[in-house]
Amino acid sequence: MHIPDGFLSPPVWAALDAVSLPSVALIARRAQRDTEESIVPLLGVMGAFVFAAQMINFPVGLGTSGHLVGGALLAMVLGPSAAVVVMTAILVIQAFVFQDGGVMSLGANIFNMALAGVFAGYLPYRYWGASPSGRKVAIFAGGMLSVLVSACLALTQLAISGVPLRRWLPVSMVLFAVSAILEGAITVAALGAIERLNATWIRRPSGAVSRPTGIIAIAAIVLVTAGVLLASAAPDGIEKLAAQIGIAAHSPTWLHAPLADYEWQGLQSPWLRKASAGFTGMALLYGACLVTGRFLSRQRSS
Repeated sequence: MHIPDGFLSPPVWAALDAVSLPSVALIARRAQRDTEESIVPLLGVMGAFVFAAQMINFPVGLGTSGHLVGGALLAMVLGPSAAVVVMTAILVIQAFVFQDGGVMSLGANIFNMALAGVFAGYLPYRYWGASPSGRKVAIFAGGMLSVLVSACLALTQLAISGVPLRRWLPVSMVLFAVSAILEGAITVAALGAIERLNATWIRRPSGAVSRPTGIIAIAAIVLVTAGVLLASAAPDGIEKLAAQIGIAAHSPTWLHAPLADYEWQGLQSPWLRKASAGFTGMALLYGACLVTGRFLSRQRSS
């Protein structure tokens, strides 16, 4: 789902950079009104959890893999405005630290996943999630919609950039549809688990941070520690499409991400390289979201 550098034409990525930056800034101001001091640690925990979940790729068929995007899940737990801020932090750290997604195309990835994906995923939950009979369907639809909207936007941007998609578009859409179904199912399961820990987090997060937060943090650690052993090594849909078409990612020559490919170089064990990079990413995400959340909550109270 992350678009690397070299895939989008300069006018496309420049325009999306120009749109995404002020959009996130405006939404962050909205998040100031919604973010209370009591839920600031939850922003960090959820950011670390989604980052950990994104590290685990699962096969979706035809030699490709997918992973949880998490935009809908963040929106349903934190609210859409705070979710945009957290997802943006995840994408920025992934691009600069892990070389997952391009730096020049960061605006496109933020637009697709942190803006459109988050709000699209929240819509079914916002309008139909209050009904007990339709709640799970709304959550499932939100997870699916977030991935499908992000995928369609990414493919559209590639097409505008001149990437020849016509031959591969039907297969790509089928693969993204499979990923969307899995996203919906995972969102239902994850949201149900969080709601059982603390139901108030889902409807209107409030209250002191206690044992349930620790449980979510432990779940994130387990995902990184055990999940890297199970993660699929297959490329994701966009990477597979690029290989079939014959285009390659080109990172800026000045950028060398220290943990590229989610590995801490210099360590002997492949598992240890992956796990240590995962722990580092979770710590960075938790810290970034915690600092951002405290800043927003203080702005709210001032």
